[in-house]
Amino acid sequence: MKTYKFLFSSRWLGYFAMALVFAIACVALGNWQMNRRNAVVENINKIQQNYSGTVEDYADAATNFDALDPAKEWTQVRLQGTYQTADERIVRNRPLNGAAGYEVLVPLTLENGDTVIIDRGWLPIGNKVPGHPDTVPQPGAGVVTVVARLKPAEPQLNRGAPEGQLASIELNDYAAQLNYPIKTGAYGQLASETPAAASNPVPFPAPSIDEGSHLSYALQWIAFGILAFVGFGYAARMQRRNDDYDALEAAESGVPAEELYGRGSAFHPRRHQKVRKPGARPTAEEAEDALLDSQGF
Repeated sequence: MKTYKFLFSSRWLGYFAMALVFAIACVALGNWQMNRRNAVVENINKIQQNYSGTVEDYADAATNFDALDPAKEWTQVRLQGTYQTADERIVRNRPLNGAAGYEVLVPLTLENGDTVIIDRGWLPIGNKVPGHPDTVPQPGAGVVTVVARLKPAEPQLNRGAPEGQLASIELNDYAAQLNYPIKTGAYGQLASETPAAASNPVPFPAPSIDEGSHLSYALQWIAFGILAFVGFGYAARMQRRNDDYDALEAAESGVPAEELYGRGSAFHPRRHQKVRKPGARPTAEEAEDALLDSQGF
């Protein structure tokens, strides 16, 4: 009876190398999915902690409007000041729930002289003038108390915008259009204001806390990597089984297995082209086949 010595042949070592490379690739892809999940889970924890957490006074959060600490995103901040409605801007190409529209930015000058940008909400595409909303609800005049959630400034986009509009919430571009300084490290997404305006843009929904399918994808890739070795082991077992079968057949017929089935029996094209020793009596199976052939079956 043969053993698993064939595993040390160049062909089987090649099969093993292929399985190993495939498994390594699967593990790498699984780790990539796990890293993506970890980042999503970290962001979810930040949202759950900050979105409805304690409201901070502007004096305690002022530095974040210069350079936002990523861990402070979504933190609620209380600000008191006056809206500069004359310097209002519309941000174009802003989707919400699958619909295209705009966002409304208005500078809020605080009592200490600082000016921060408040995103007051979303507006749908207008039907009157192409590229503009039909109406833009205005905030109340005079001093207002605003609670807004910290959001980082966005990168600059290589596209223009009509007068009175911005391509993105890139605060340095906004600042260049004003004759007074504004905070450019972060802006506030409106949560509430007192006194409330007569009408407001559509408020923003809470951010998603769905972690997605990254964990299941990671487990699937790891399972694929394990299956590569399972498949290799199964193929080796079948090779060993076929080699044993070849050896038994060769012993019965008196013909070496290499001549009976050809070398590499399990994968050789002559595997099922059995050669009978000259002068040997036909086997019972061969006699039965000959009888059936003679009767036209």
